[in-house]
Amino acid sequence: MTKPKHVLGISGGKDSAALAIYLRNTYPQLDINYYFCDTGKELDETYQLIERLEGYLGKNIEKLEPKEVKALGENPFDYYYQSYRGYLPSNVARWCTKKMKLEPFEAYVGESPTISYVGIRGDEDREGYISKKGNIQSIFPFRRNIWSEEIIKRVLSTKESEHIMDFYRGVLSGNSFDKVARLINEPLILEERNPEQNKRVTQEKLNLLFDQGLPEFNQVVFKYLKDKNYPISLEEDYPLLYNEDVLVRDDIFKLLRESEVGVPGYYEKMDYEVDGQTGQYARSRSGCYFCFFQQKIEWVWLHEQHPDLYLQAMEYENEKEGFTWNQNESLQDLIHPNRIHQIKSEHLNRMNREKSKGSKYLLDKVIDAEKDCIACFG
Repeated sequence: MTKPKHVLGISGGKDSAALAIYLRNTYPQLDINYYFCDTGKELDETYQLIERLEGYLGKNIEKLEPKEVKALGENPFDYYYQSYRGYLPSNVARWCTKKMKLEPFEAYVGESPTISYVGIRGDEDREGYISKKGNIQSIFPFRRNIWSEEIIKRVLSTKESEHIMDFYRGVLSGNSFDKVARLINEPLILEERNPEQNKRVTQEKLNLLFDQGLPEFNQVVFKYLKDKNYPISLEEDYPLLYNEDVLVRDDIFKLLRESEVGVPGYYEKMDYEVDGQTGQYARSRSGCYFCFFQQKIEWVWLHEQHPDLYLQAMEYENEKEGFTWNQNESLQDLIHPNRIHQIKSEHLNRMNREKSKGSKYLLDKVIDAEKDCIACFG
């Protein structure tokens, strides 16, 4: 029987690095290949993390670059920036993710059945920007639910209830089976125009099923997928079916520090002063130093901590009139002293509001912008 490949993309961020450490320590029987999609515009701390991680894993992390770029020996971002005629990437035109992350990854995998491990934490409510190719299946080891939304929708659909019940008969009996039977046979009431409510209702049902036995639920899904065209159907058994760990932010930092791989320096909080008060800022993500997903306070951080890189980001804006990394504000305008003062004041006020609510992770709540691109920020 053909076995699927197991791969894990290292973004240079904390979550994917911690996932590599966790899987190596917890499931050493998994033969995982590691890769990194290099944009050529990462912070030095990213490359340092990858080097330390290679030492810990005892395995090479393959650096992926598009073939046409590698053949020319050019910087990946600059190559595609010129190809797109000086149009900067944005949240509505994310050619950076497509050309430098997804396409190199999909070329690396080819048509082989592949299980891709994704480092979304148990305290995050998102699935991420991942490949939709049929031969690539995403698994989420840090979450209580290791399966993708697509698979969960199939398992919980009314037309599959009889099949799911048959599989449950093999793993549960008595009162436990009766509870699951009632849950499975109770249809989800979903509203066509209310995706957020639908997501909440689906998660509630899922949690109730998990409460009757998470390993049992995973075994049922595994058996259900055996005659479906998913890479995991090629496995005779799968160790993560019995995993009940849920890892959150504290666990991620603990793994990195205890392994001595360490936390990238740009995550370390630094003090700033504004109007006699002290706030803290840091970078909330890996990825390109000029990522358009950054919040304004992160741009200020880049200006003050890496002024040379900030100037390079400004040069891209100056090359094509009307294009900026931030909507409706140029980097030149952003670093005007009055504007920096305003950004820091607003950021500090948000931090203080979160503090008054008793938030445990003040900085994360304030600066952690939309992280929809798991290929970059994991």
